[in-house]
Amino acid sequence: MASGLNVCASCLRAARTNPTRAAKPLGAAARSYSMASATSRPLFLDFLAPAIRQTHRRTARTALPKLQSSLQRRLATEASPKTSPSDPQPMRAVLNPRKTDSGEPMRVSLSRRAAHRLQTIAAKDNNPNLALRVSIESGGCHGFQYLMSLDDLSQKPATEEDTLFEGDKGTKVVIDESSLELLNGSTVDYTMELIGSQFKVTGIPGATSSCGCGTSFDIKLD
Repeated sequence: MASGLNVCASCLRAARTNPTRAAKPLGAAARSYSMASATSRPLFLDFLAPAIRQTHRRTARTALPKLQSSLQRRLATEASPKTSPSDPQPMRAVLNPRKTDSGEPMRVSLSRRAAHRLQTIAAKDNNPNLALRVSIESGGCHGFQYLMSLDDLSQKPATEEDTLFEGDKGTKVVIDESSLELLNGSTVDYTMELIGSQFKVTGIPGATSSCGCGTSFDIKLD
């Protein structure tokens, strides 16, 4: 051939039969190989890093308030004083309040346990006018004894000699004037023992001794 190139007859026939398929120059093939090598570098998934950081931030934002709230509740529980069923709850005189000789108001308290018992009885009888009457009379094995009864104030209202005390949840205690002078500052409790359950007066000022039944006591009078 005029070009001086030695081409075999088979290649010459193939070139003549499909002239569009020309061999790529060596330089183009090299460039193609170089680009393929460049794109086959290891793929680093850097786009995952922001998502992971955001997940950690969301978890921290959610967990931190819960931890703070739990810690605050724990500190509040530990700081708050523990309550007991026998803790006295002051009552207010709503009828015929009386005062001592020094001008201090006379008061009695009702324990949590006694208040709950009175509420239960009133709810069972469906009678919001139910009141616990406490009175003291001479007698018993130690000079004085206190008596208790449940009065329906709608049928047996308090008189001018009675002082009516009322608790926060509507519990009522009625004490006559002479008994209140001895019971001023005491607490009405409710005890549950093997021999039975009963209302009981504790913390009577000036009481020096009492009998086993708890209803009879000695008192030091000024």
